[in-house]
Amino acid sequence: MWRRTLARSVTVRRFSIAASTSSIPSPCIVHKRGADILHDPWFNKDTGFPMTERDRLGLRGLLPPRVISFEQQYERFMDSYRSLEKNTAGQPENNVALAKWRILNRLHDRNETLYYKVLIDNIKDFAPIIYTPTVGLVCQNYSGLFRRPRGMYFSAKDKGEMMSIIYNWPAPEVDMVVLTDGSRILGLGDLGVQGIGIPIGKLDMYVAAAGINPQRVLPIMLDVGTNNEKLLEDRLYLGLRERRLEGEEYISIVDELMEALHTRWPKAVIQFEDFQFKWAFETLQRYRKKYCMFNDDIQGTAGVALAGLLGVVRAQGRPLLDFVNQKIVVVGAGSAGLGVLNMAYQAVSRMTGTTANPQFYLIDKNGLITTERSGVDPSAAPFAKAIGEVQRIGLQEGSDLLEVVKKVKPHVLLGLSGVGGIFNEQVLKAMRDSDSPKPAIFAMSNPTDNAECTAADAFKHAGDNIVFGSGSPFQNVDLENGKIGYVNQANNMYLFPGIGLGTLLSGARIVSDGMLQAASECLASYMTEEEIQKGKFYPSIGSIRNITAEVGAAVLRTAVIEEVAEGRGDVGPKELTNMSKEETVEYVTSNMWYPVYSPLVHEK
Repeated sequence: MWRRTLARSVTVRRFSIAASTSSIPSPCIVHKRGADILHDPWFNKDTGFPMTERDRLGLRGLLPPRVISFEQQYERFMDSYRSLEKNTAGQPENNVALAKWRILNRLHDRNETLYYKVLIDNIKDFAPIIYTPTVGLVCQNYSGLFRRPRGMYFSAKDKGEMMSIIYNWPAPEVDMVVLTDGSRILGLGDLGVQGIGIPIGKLDMYVAAAGINPQRVLPIMLDVGTNNEKLLEDRLYLGLRERRLEGEEYISIVDELMEALHTRWPKAVIQFEDFQFKWAFETLQRYRKKYCMFNDDIQGTAGVALAGLLGVVRAQGRPLLDFVNQKIVVVGAGSAGLGVLNMAYQAVSRMTGTTANPQFYLIDKNGLITTERSGVDPSAAPFAKAIGEVQRIGLQEGSDLLEVVKKVKPHVLLGLSGVGGIFNEQVLKAMRDSDSPKPAIFAMSNPTDNAECTAADAFKHAGDNIVFGSGSPFQNVDLENGKIGYVNQANNMYLFPGIGLGTLLSGARIVSDGMLQAASECLASYMTEEEIQKGKFYPSIGSIRNITAEVGAAVLRTAVIEEVAEGRGDVGPKELTNMSKEETVEYVTSNMWYPVYSPLVHEK
């Protein structure tokens, strides 16, 4: 019952950073006292409770007598973290990554306010731990790492009961939901219920980057079984020990969950994450016009990639309209690869004003996809090259990657294959003959082991004049001429927080293609010409809140223009329409939550 009191506490805080800009934060009303407060990470302040609060909440005698300020607690944690770094130096990389995740997770379990303060202020260092790439390692070991539940778990056994189960979630209001079925976790494949780590990590990024109130987020795992034999035989595995549901059985489960979510929280934004290819596109098309949802693997990845592709054109010193002439080879015909091609196709169509015929070449495990191939997935079919067109340059159906790169001489080689090292030395050297004065190589698969190539190998074999992007973090490369080969981490965190926040604050009924395009173009224009010429296409993660505010404002403005915005709270469509661009950014920024200790007031 206690978390039902959040309705009043959230009303007071009201999805706002007012508490962080005022010298006296607004109070939160709680219906618990004593040890129950200390065991609640949403309200616990550890030794930070002032004496007056200890008196009114029955905490006297339950804490050491000294009051430690929020700032002192922050420094104490950071000292512990730095000590951990020192003590684990030289140990295996995975062991160090998990040790860092554990210390952050323990803080998250105990004191959410301090956790998010630490995360926001150190986002560049901590994002790789709570998000990509360490989150993949956490998911692989989740059953052994599990200590306390976070989020909700729905399973195939809950069919017919989801509408009632959804009310077991204690928070009366939810703004952001991240949902996975665990079927394609990063490039690691089917991890079943252990995939819950992905929604948790994504929502931590929503809080850190977009300022979504952590009391109003919900990670969800939909467990419909697993086809991973290793997990089915693992005595510690926490999910259903059954084969995955398929066909109508599967889709009816997702239908029921979506209806339950929409019924309880009709204004919540729902993000689909890490669904296997055959369901990613189908669920997106099934729900996108009915619910306020998007698929980050398809649309978020596409948006970040498109921003990078537009940056390549700028780096060449060409007008953005020249994007229509870019030759792009995409390796990987899964949800991410096809998402990129769909968004790039829309961009070309918008630039030309006609039916596009871009120079995109799609390669899957069987080689170049052409119109001669039978049984092509309907989602990939629009990007099959006409057989006559490829034959004119000496290619055929199924031509391998190296042959395609040699004959096409692409401006961009973009990998979303999940196959580590597929951009080998021969392929990278072939990019030296690109028709572009500054060819681009994007190795975007996650986690790091699945990257198509490393940054060091790209610059070593393809030359110093390339631009390089990746999905996972790599170190910049020192080049022989004294210059730096910059690594552009083409990470979805640049876009999905802004897409979610802008959609939420606009009160949009749906997430439209126009809103997604606006987000991508905003990110593409964020970098200065000087930065672009150096080979930097994406900003520093350290400025993620500023980026998110700009992207969120662009999404909001587009929702208003397309007349899908219904407003939020006291700010209706009319007020949103009358905002200038600068006012929209200010409005988005002012609605970002920031972690401070609010006074707690007990009420029976």
